[in-house]
Amino acid sequence: MTEKHYLAGRLLLAMPGMFDPRFDHSVSVLCVHDENGALGIGVGRVREGVRFHEILEELGIDPGVAPDCEVHEGGPVEPGRGFILHSTDWGGSDTIEVHPLCALSASMDVLRAIAEGKGPRRWLMSLGYAGWAPGQLEGEMRQHGWYAADPHPEILFDTAVENRWAATWRAEGIDPALLSSQTGSA
Repeated sequence: MTEKHYLAGRLLLAMPGMFDPRFDHSVSVLCVHDENGALGIGVGRVREGVRFHEILEELGIDPGVAPDCEVHEGGPVEPGRGFILHSTDWGGSDTIEVHPLCALSASMDVLRAIAEGKGPRRWLMSLGYAGWAPGQLEGEMRQHGWYAADPHPEILFDTAVENRWAATWRAEGIDPALLSSQTGSA
């Protein structure tokens, strides 16, 4: 019997020629991957027209000291649901460690803590997520849809959103310009 290797804690990159245009050049943090499926939070695109302060105000939270930053397009599932990917120096009752890359929180507690200057040192917000049924992600990877890169916290937190896809490939030692958008079969 072979041991199952799960990919949570890695950066999931869409391969060139991705079969679903919603994920073209996407970068997602793979937060959960087990026998029940997978959940990823997109960090490779910005949600146009949405800012962090606007979300806080809609939720009745005074933005306080929180920066008014961009919000990421997390994925097509539940596009109004917010997620905070953050450094592991803060944790609430709902925080999930996405080892070794970051942590994930989705409560009002983390939003209040950020607004009060008591939240995680590093963080970003995404709306929505991508989800895969059991075995679906593995099947899509076999069809040349995805590549699971090593965790690169510096890319997640320190690289501009528009550069994350190419920067992750380069961190993996791969020149993204040399990747083909077609696969072959024997």
